[in-house]
Amino acid sequence: MSAELLSPRLETLVQDTRALLERAVREHKDVVYSNSLGAEAMVLTDIIATHVPEIEMFTLDTGRLPDETLALLDRIERRYQRRIQVFYPDAAALERYVRENGINGFYLGIEERQSCCHIRKVEPFKRAIAGRKAWVTGVRREQSAERALGESISWDERYGLWKISPLLEWTEEDVWAYIKTHNLPYNALHDKGYPSIGCAPCTRAVEPGADPRSGRWWWENPDSRECGLQPRRRVIPLKVEPRRAAGQ
Repeated sequence: MSAELLSPRLETLVQDTRALLERAVREHKDVVYSNSLGAEAMVLTDIIATHVPEIEMFTLDTGRLPDETLALLDRIERRYQRRIQVFYPDAAALERYVRENGINGFYLGIEERQSCCHIRKVEPFKRAIAGRKAWVTGVRREQSAERALGESISWDERYGLWKISPLLEWTEEDVWAYIKTHNLPYNALHDKGYPSIGCAPCTRAVEPGADPRSGRWWWENPDSRECGLQPRRRVIPLKVEPRRAAGQ
């Protein structure tokens, strides 16, 4: 689709996003995009593949992703004719976790859930960015109070490289306007009330108008609802009894 079909605001956002990505390549050379396969990811995938192909892309397959997410990955690779590298959890660590906590042990409490996220997402992510100079993320300010404080370029002390956040100023409306205008593929679950999609057992649909992140780890206090890839505030557990595995 021609950029002429974009609103002046959206065209400016696209130009700014492209400029930031191009600047990241000039300054850091080795830049990689952590593709979440969410709605924001469709925007960044299109801009990177079309205008800044020097940026490599990878994604994380946790082993519990919905079928719709895996189908989307295949559609993206076919559309752009480029491979997105997939990183998986360490098999031994995952087997040990399941042996100790059960197949759905993440429901038992915050510690168990965060441990699962660490094995399935954080550790593979660290392997994916090892040796890189900068990584790109699709976070937006309106997604959470913590993400609202983000900067477009910042030093990521946790991982030891630069973090590039080119979509900070984009709204959800901007994201979907870009997707629709360019007829981009996206996760079919978005049409079923899933604004934010992660692992299948940890994600559910939300009512229209609800906090987009409220469908992620919905049994926890909102302050703990991050997987560990993005910074979060101190967790204050809810005063509820943890869910136990069947038979316990």
